[in-house]
Amino acid sequence: MQLAACFFLGCGIFLASGYNSFSKSMETIGKKQYQVQHGSCSYTFLLPEADNCRSSTPYVSNAVQRDAPLDYDDSVQRLQLLENIMENNTQWLMKVLNQTTRLELQLLEHSLSTNKLERQISDQTNEITKLQEKNSFLEKRVLEMEDKHMLQLKSIKDEKDQLQVLVARQNSIIEELEKQLVTATVNNSALQKQQHDLMETVHSLLTMISTPNSKNNFIVKEEQISFKDCAEAFKSGLTTSGIYTLTVSNSAQEKKAYCDMETAGGGWTVIQKREDGSVDFHRTWKEYKMGFGDPAGEYWLGNEFVSQLTNQKRYVLKIQLKDWEGNEAYSLYDHFSLASEEQKYRIYLKGLTGTAGKISSISQPGNDFSTKDADNDKCICKCSQMLTGGWWFDACGPSNLNGMYYPLRQNNNKFNGIKWYYWKGSGYSLKATTMMIRPADF
Repeated sequence: MQLAACFFLGCGIFLASGYNSFSKSMETIGKKQYQVQHGSCSYTFLLPEADNCRSSTPYVSNAVQRDAPLDYDDSVQRLQLLENIMENNTQWLMKVLNQTTRLELQLLEHSLSTNKLERQISDQTNEITKLQEKNSFLEKRVLEMEDKHMLQLKSIKDEKDQLQVLVARQNSIIEELEKQLVTATVNNSALQKQQHDLMETVHSLLTMISTPNSKNNFIVKEEQISFKDCAEAFKSGLTTSGIYTLTVSNSAQEKKAYCDMETAGGGWTVIQKREDGSVDFHRTWKEYKMGFGDPAGEYWLGNEFVSQLTNQKRYVLKIQLKDWEGNEAYSLYDHFSLASEEQKYRIYLKGLTGTAGKISSISQPGNDFSTKDADNDKCICKCSQMLTGGWWFDACGPSNLNGMYYPLRQNNNKFNGIKWYYWKGSGYSLKATTMMIRPADF
């Protein structure tokens, strides 16, 4: 008897020659079921009844078979055929089970991969959430800082506006003070000139009525021999301080100069002296060029004479200073010279020593000479007119020994007085000054 095996997988997989043919068989054959459990899947086998599995060969009932003689060989063949069919079905079923197991493993691996991917997605989502929170916090901080900076900028702008108003007011006050100062300077210069003229008149009268030995004689003993400078006179044996006649080499120009034959070994030619305010030093370019004043008192020897003298050989310059409290100081330059008039009598100084400051109060490098009618300074203003006198101004610089002469108790806070910044500051007007030169090889 030929049998056919029909079956169904409980895992949701139909294994047969075809789903359509299997469905048709399910409708036509009997329903005798055999169920097998394997892992998480169950397998149901549907075996046809004997009537449904008959072959086209006429079937002989059991009763007839019992009564009819059996062919032993036919039975053995049919049994062998049935065993072969069952063995084939068993092998095929094992293949199905193996395939099912592989599918289950793949499904499990896919499930694990899916879970891992879900965890990664979840972790990334958490990170993104944290970054978003941090970004929100930072945005909030930035907004707070922007608000704070805006307030600070507004405050600074308000302060700037207030300072601009204050500066404008101060500029107006300064301009007014400058106008008043110029007016006062002009008036004071006129008074000083009148005083100077009066002193010269009195001096002339006294000279005329005095004898050579009179105590009222303002003229210091003069030596009639002419010398190039006071150092030459000293070396010739004339060691008494007084007024000497000097003549520049290769020139007929003569100058009366005071020679200091006592200070630091003597031989000093005095080129400037201030002691009592008797001479007006607010002079013109020509007056400073030729010299003015009295060698016996306050005077300026003359830029042209000093320029010619200091360009013949190397000279040193000594500046002696006195304040109103009885103190004295000095600055010594081991190299001093004046350029020609074409070069604005520019001053050259090197090698500072002394007690009147470690820094030179005459600005370096050398500056041109300026007077009230010749502005050669480095300031947009006219330093000589503001500070009075003729000097080597830089930008109205730290010194001016030819400024206004102020007496005691009027000499403080005077920016246009006789000043030497690195000894007494910018507002202190000195009592006396002396500028003198002599050869470096003396």
